[in-house]
Amino acid sequence: MVLNKAIALKNRQLQSNGFKILMKMEESQRQKKIASVLQRDLVDILQGAATQGGMRGVIISVSKVSVTVDLSMAKVYLSIFPNNKAQELVEGIKSNQPFIRHELAQRTKNQLRRMPQLQFFVDDSLEYIDKIEQSLKGKDDPINDPDLLGKRKKS
Repeated sequence: MVLNKAIALKNRQLQSNGFKILMKMEESQRQKKIASVLQRDLVDILQGAATQGGMRGVIISVSKVSVTVDLSMAKVYLSIFPNNKAQELVEGIKSNQPFIRHELAQRTKNQLRRMPQLQFFVDDSLEYIDKIEQSLKGKDDPINDPDLLGKRKKS
C-alpha cells in the first residue's frame, strides 16, 4: 500500500516536470466488443469488394482490429494472400476508405453511434514466421548470416 502511494507520487512528480508516463493498458470490454464487430463486418465488406472488382483468387482477412480508448480511431491489420499484391491492395483500400467507412457505418448503425476513423496496415507476421521456419529447417542459417531475417517492418 505504501509502495503504491510512493509510485503514484513519483509519477505525479515526473508528469509535472513534463514527462509522460506511458503504460500499456488492457483494452476494456467495450473496446474489445467494438473491435470484434468491426473485424467481422470489415471482412465481409473487403472480400465482397475484391470479388466484385474482379480480383479472383485474392484472399483478404482482417487479422486484428484495435480501437483507441476514446473509440475515435481503429487500426486495422490486413493479411492478404498472395503477398505480392498486398501493398497495392492496401493502397487501394486506403484510397477507398470513405466508402468503406460509410458501408461499415450502415452495417453497425444499431451498435455504434459514431464510426471510428480507420487506419489500414499490412500484417506481415505470417511472412515473418515463414522466414523463421525456413531458417529453422536448415535451409538458411541466420546465426552465420544475420541479414537473412532482416528487421521486421513496423507499421
